[in-house]
Amino acid sequence: MRELLIIDDIAVEGSLLTRKFACDLLKCKGACCSLPGGRGAPLLDSEIVEIQEKLPVVLPMLSEEKRKAIEQSGFYDGGSGDFATTCIDDKDCVFVYRENGIAKCAIERAFNEGKIDFRKPVSCHLYPIRVNKFGGDILRYHEIAECMPAVKNGETENIGVIEFVKTALERLYGEEWYNKLEIYTNLNPVEKV
Repeated sequence: MRELLIIDDIAVEGSLLTRKFACDLLKCKGACCSLPGGRGAPLLDSEIVEIQEKLPVVLPMLSEEKRKAIEQSGFYDGGSGDFATTCIDDKDCVFVYRENGIAKCAIERAFNEGKIDFRKPVSCHLYPIRVNKFGGDILRYHEIAECMPAVKNGETENIGVIEFVKTALERLYGEEWYNKLEIYTNLNPVEKV
């Protein structure tokens, strides 16, 4: 088992302190939004209502196929504590649109255009960190081959995964919690490879 650091009842996999990561969309093509497996992004219970309210703005940004899928089957599956976005053909998240061959999120597009105040599901915002539940939150690195360009880019740019997902971590746990994590990260600096 990997070493875990505990900050205010949140467990953090020790390797996150030294892991390098910075997305390189031109190389990965947004693979995390279209991974095979049939289940999309994990959703918090509170995000179901939030996304439902934003659908009238987001739907026009999607293809007809995705709009019909949402109308017929909804945008999520699962139950309380285990919701996830639905997928098309067991691959694309139902909120994916493509721009220049890159899978992107229509929810985030609406946010970036100032049309809604919800950026995207927190699990997407945190990626490649995943939150596992085991008597509390455990933050772990989710390693997939498609993200190797992001690891190389992080090494080149000297950006740690904690720094890369700072906004998402602050969104989930608050700025004070992130500052405590950053202290541990600074005690274990990420060395340039």
